[in-house]
Amino acid sequence: MTRPRAIWSIATTRRLVQLIVLATFVALVLGTRWDATTPSRAERLRTFFAVDPLVLVTTLLAAHSVPKILFWSLATLGVTCLLGRVFCGWFCPLGTCHAMASRLLRPGIRQRKQWGRWDSWQGLKYYVLFAFLLAAAFGMRWIVILDPIVLLTRTTATALYPATYWALKETRNSVYRNDPGIGPARLAKVTDPTFDWLNRNVFGAEGMPDPVYLGGGLVLGLFALTLALNAWRPRFWCRYVCPTGALLGLFSWRPLLRRSVLSENCNHCDLCGMHCHGAAAIEPGGAWKPMECFVCVDCRESCPRGGLRFKFALPMLKDPELAAVDFSKRGMLLSTAGGIAMLGAMRIHPQSRGRQYAPQLVRPPGSRAEPEFLARCLACGLCMKACPTGGLQPSWSEAGLEGLWTPVLKPQIGQCDYDCGAGNLCGRVCPTQAIVRLTLEEKHATKIGLASFDVTRCIPYAYGRNCMVCEEHCPVPDKAIFYIEVEITDRTGGKTKIKQPHVDPEKCIGCGFCEKVCPFKDRPAIRVTSANESRHPADPSLRPEGNQPILPGEAAPYG
Repeated sequence: MTRPRAIWSIATTRRLVQLIVLATFVALVLGTRWDATTPSRAERLRTFFAVDPLVLVTTLLAAHSVPKILFWSLATLGVTCLLGRVFCGWFCPLGTCHAMASRLLRPGIRQRKQWGRWDSWQGLKYYVLFAFLLAAAFGMRWIVILDPIVLLTRTTATALYPATYWALKETRNSVYRNDPGIGPARLAKVTDPTFDWLNRNVFGAEGMPDPVYLGGGLVLGLFALTLALNAWRPRFWCRYVCPTGALLGLFSWRPLLRRSVLSENCNHCDLCGMHCHGAAAIEPGGAWKPMECFVCVDCRESCPRGGLRFKFALPMLKDPELAAVDFSKRGMLLSTAGGIAMLGAMRIHPQSRGRQYAPQLVRPPGSRAEPEFLARCLACGLCMKACPTGGLQPSWSEAGLEGLWTPVLKPQIGQCDYDCGAGNLCGRVCPTQAIVRLTLEEKHATKIGLASFDVTRCIPYAYGRNCMVCEEHCPVPDKAIFYIEVEITDRTGGKTKIKQPHVDPEKCIGCGFCEKVCPFKDRPAIRVTSANESRHPADPSLRPEGNQPILPGEAAPYG
C-alpha cells in the first residue's frame, strides 16, 4: 500500500533550517567588521565556532587551554549522543553547500543505486582524524584547516566576499561608462543607488579599501573543487574527508534516535538508499550505520510504503539493526605513522625550531608567541575580514607550511590601524585567543615590528631630494621617524641641505603606515620587519634592557 505524500514533510523543514542557518552564517561573515556604533557586532560570528567540537578538542590538545566560549560545543556532542549527526544534516553551513551542489549535480538512477550504498573508503575520514589529533597533541593544529566551519569562513571571507564585491562594483562601473540609455532613462540610475545601498548595508565597505586577499583565487578554486566532487559522490566531503563529521560519528555510535525498518512493508526497492545523504545503509532493508547517518530523514520520506521510521530506543551494545564502522589495525598503524611523519615534516623547518626569525612574519598586535600562536590559530580568516585597512593577509611561505593561511601584516596593502576600534579588532574576533584582546593603551604600547630604511632607494639618501611622507604619516604621537639635517654636494659641486629620515627603535611599533605611504610602490624605501616585536622576549633586537612584552604571562620564549 502506497503511503500518501505529506504536504509539509520533515525533510522540507530540514531544508528550511539549513537555508536559514546558511543565510545567518553569510550575514555574520559580512557583519564581521568594525562599527563604532555597535562594537560587539564583529564578535557574533564566533557563535559558529563556539558550537564546533573539533575546535574545542584541537585547541585543548595543542594549546592545553580553552577559551570559555568553546565549551558550548559540549552541547553539540551531547545532542549527537542523543540524536546522531543532526549537526551535519541540519545545521552545518558547509554541509548545506554540499547538499545543494549534490542536488544540482545529481546523477541518473543507475548511478544513484551505486553511490547510495556504504563504501569502505568512507572510513578514511576517521583515520585522517586520528592522524591529525595525534599531531595536535604535540602542538600542531593543522587539522582545523579541514574543519567545515573554518573552511567555509576562510573561503567566504577571503574569496567569495571580495570576488562578489569586485563583480558588483565592476558591473556598476561598466554600466555607468557605457550605458547609452533610451531618452532620459538611464540604467545607471538603478545600478548606482543599488550598489551604494549594498556597499553601505550589506558589504559594510563604504569608506573602506576594496577587499583584496593574497591567494584568494586558490582558496576559491579549492572550494569549487570540493563542490565539483559531489558529481562523483553526493556529499563527498562529508562522507570521505570531514574530520568534524568523523568526530561526531564517534559520538553517534549508539544514539537514542534509531532508524527502524518495518519488514512487512519493505520490498527492498532501495529507494531509501538512493536518497541517503551519508550512504549509511549496507544493503536494502539491511543494517544501518548511525555513525554515517546525517539524520536527514530523506530515507523515510522516500519510502512509498512507509517501511522506515525513526524512533527513540534505549542504547544497547548489540542491536541487529545497527552496524559500526570497522577500524583495521593496519589502518590505525598507518594513521599513527602518518601523523608522526606529518609532524616531523612540519617541524624540520628552522623557523619552527626557533633557529630563525622570519623577517616578513609580522603578526597582528596581541598575537601570542609563535609556537602558542600556531597551536591556537584556526586560519579561519576572521581577523583578516575584520581588519579595517585590509592589511592582514593570509600567509604563504612566511610562517612555513604549518602557518599556512594564518594572518600576517602586509603594509603595502594596508597598515595596522593605530586606533583600531577600542584596541585590536583582530583580537576581539579571534575565537581561540590566538590573538589576545588588547585595550587601546596596550595596543599603542605593543610592538609588532620595526621599520628600517633602504638608503639605496630612499629619496633623501639616494637622490638628494627632500621627502617627508613617512614622517608626516607616522601615527605615533611623538613620531617614531625623525630627521637629521645634513649638507650634501650635488653633481655640479653645489652645497645643499637635506633632511634625512631615521627610525627611533624605542618608539617604532611596526604599524607599517610609513611603508604603506612610501612613494615607491614596487619596493618601498622603508620596510617593516618582525624585529623588535614585543611577543618574543627571546629576540631582544633593539629593545632596551629589561623591556618585557606587553602581555606578561601570555608570551613565551620562541622555540
